[in-house]
Amino acid sequence: MGRNAGLIFFGFVLTFLLLPLTALAAELPALTGRVVDNAGIIDAATEAALTQKLAEFETKGSDQIVVATIPSLDGEEIEPYANRLFRAWKLGQAKENNGVLLLVAPNDRKMRIEVGYGLEGTLTDLHTKLIIENDMVPAFRAGDFSGGISKAVDDMIMVLEGNPEELEARGKRNPANDNPVDPIFMLFIVLWATMFFGGLAMAFLPPIFGTKLSPGVYKWLGMT
Repeated sequence: MGRNAGLIFFGFVLTFLLLPLTALAAELPALTGRVVDNAGIIDAATEAALTQKLAEFETKGSDQIVVATIPSLDGEEIEPYANRLFRAWKLGQAKENNGVLLLVAPNDRKMRIEVGYGLEGTLTDLHTKLIIENDMVPAFRAGDFSGGISKAVDDMIMVLEGNPEELEARGKRNPANDNPVDPIFMLFIVLWATMFFGGLAMAFLPPIFGTKLSPGVYKWLGMT
């Protein structure tokens, strides 16, 4: 009897500990198509064109690309969220692990390209960096989410089909500047704003200047 009571108690404790993980999984959107625009930032014509383009790409081989947008990450970092979503949706072929997820969270100004292990040697970190910095960031700054996402998909398909040269050459012609604001000037602005406006200034400075968070994870500038 005592042993059974102990097992029941252990079961309750385990269930309690797993509840947060269950809640996290429940927050993931459902896979409803090759373009899952839960943030509503892709116009209907572009969504239809992307869906057809991605379907045609899949018929040529086994690689799979899915585009997802969510309004916000609700405080979670984009890397683990993208990884959880990628795994939950089981993108690509199981044995090949050849899926790609393009994720955008507009309210957080973050984006990421999650690449399956089977494609990391083809669609490399360099390629995803170039796609984000040269295709997505400039378009998103201008408020053109549809155009930026569409161009990113075009370039991913181009690389996965074995033609990365154009993307790499474009990156050399238009090298992205990771430090567009002089650091000394930036420091002066931060100190001045903090001195006169206090903590309130820190709520406005990041959206104005933007930031590169880590390889493959970006915030973009000029969004309101």
